[in-house]
Amino acid sequence: MYGFVSSVLAEKGRHVYTIERSATVADAVRQMNEKGIGALLVVESGRPVGIFTERDVLRRVVDAGRDPASTHVAEVMTREPVTISPDWHVEEAMELMTSHRFRHLPVIEDGNLVGMISIGDLMRWVTIHQEDHIRQMTDYITGRIA
Repeated sequence: MYGFVSSVLAEKGRHVYTIERSATVADAVRQMNEKGIGALLVVESGRPVGIFTERDVLRRVVDAGRDPASTHVAEVMTREPVTISPDWHVEEAMELMTSHRFRHLPVIEDGNLVGMISIGDLMRWVTIHQEDHIRQMTDYITGRIA
């Protein structure tokens, strides 16, 4: 009903913010704050090996009493992130994210990273399409469509 993840990426862009495993948590948080994002993909040789999120900062750094300046991202990242392909339906991606409580999903095509989507990206996409559908139905009902 809402199309494919590839369409969401085409509209929002395919840029993915990444960080190396060896970076400190302080560097990662600084980058996330500067970019206004909630997650960084951790890469090694261009391949995703982990994801570092705001939730990782709270649970694995702050709550664990670790020093962000001396803790490396590799120590606290979520390893082996779940990924999807661009041909997934938006509804499938939302279901996966909701059921596993993910907020971010890397998108892989033919073994290559092609983007990352957030639950916010998907909610925005669905909302836009619902508004269009409501407008079309209203026009039909009121006779504004020939």
